[in-house]
Amino acid sequence: MFLRSLGASSLMRLCAVFATPWMLGVSPVVSTMVTVLAVTSSLDAQAQASPPTVTGPSANPMPAPNSTAAGMACTQLIASGNPEYPPYLWRATEDDSRLVGANAELMQWVAREIGIPIETRYVGPWARVQEEARAGRIDLIAGAFFTLPRTEYMDYFHPAFRETRSVVFTRGSSSLNFKRWSDLSGHQGVTVINNSFGVEFDQYARQSLKITQVASVEQAIQMLQRGRADYFIYEDTPAEAYAARAGGASIRPLLPAVAHEGLYLTLSHRSRCNSAELRGRLARAIYKLSQDRVMNRFIEQGIQLWKRQTP
Repeated sequence: MFLRSLGASSLMRLCAVFATPWMLGVSPVVSTMVTVLAVTSSLDAQAQASPPTVTGPSANPMPAPNSTAAGMACTQLIASGNPEYPPYLWRATEDDSRLVGANAELMQWVAREIGIPIETRYVGPWARVQEEARAGRIDLIAGAFFTLPRTEYMDYFHPAFRETRSVVFTRGSSSLNFKRWSDLSGHQGVTVINNSFGVEFDQYARQSLKITQVASVEQAIQMLQRGRADYFIYEDTPAEAYAARAGGASIRPLLPAVAHEGLYLTLSHRSRCNSAELRGRLARAIYKLSQDRVMNRFIEQGIQLWKRQTP
């Protein structure tokens, strides 16, 4: 059995070594022990130089996380965003699980470009949307400002698909005079939880201003109208859209704008679909969007849809 396990070349070397002691008068027993050790060492060296070939399922290595193979296996993407953001995003009805508006139309356009269906889903208020993206329970955010903390859990795709303007709103009868950020000091402000107005203003507000954060745009507007806040900071178009629907005391924007910010498409780091291949598709789609300038059409459609749904 031992000889059967040896290769032909090893067997020939073994026979030659066994013949040598008879010719030289050396003890066959001692020579045999030395020979077995030599052959065993030779076989071990051959085994190390030529690792065994593996066949069957284990022969194919598992793909690395976020590989191209993982991206190609992605069959659907879930997107969400700020649900109180007309004409960009909102719920058509309170029990609707979908979001509609300009950014929802954008997601359908992107889906056609990358060849993967995208569902734009309501998952809760804006703060909840960001937590869902952080955990990877949604794949895309259809419209987020750039902040450094958000880069810790999302990839941003450039350029921004829309430039927005955030302004200070006050009651129509207010005498608040606003020309610079410091003019807001000593007054009570309100905005929506986890909203950002650019890195510089966010830092200034944390250090120098009194701003209460509430859950919804409607709640913030009511606080302003009832005198529980002196000013409200938000993007101009969505705030005006909600104010028109809410009725009550008039509010008006004050210029200059607090910030001009871009809206970006983002992809969660923990998305099961996040791969180099998918990131490439999304980057190409967003670049094409900026070249074709189709976003203006989506916004106009969103404005008309919001007006039709306004009570």
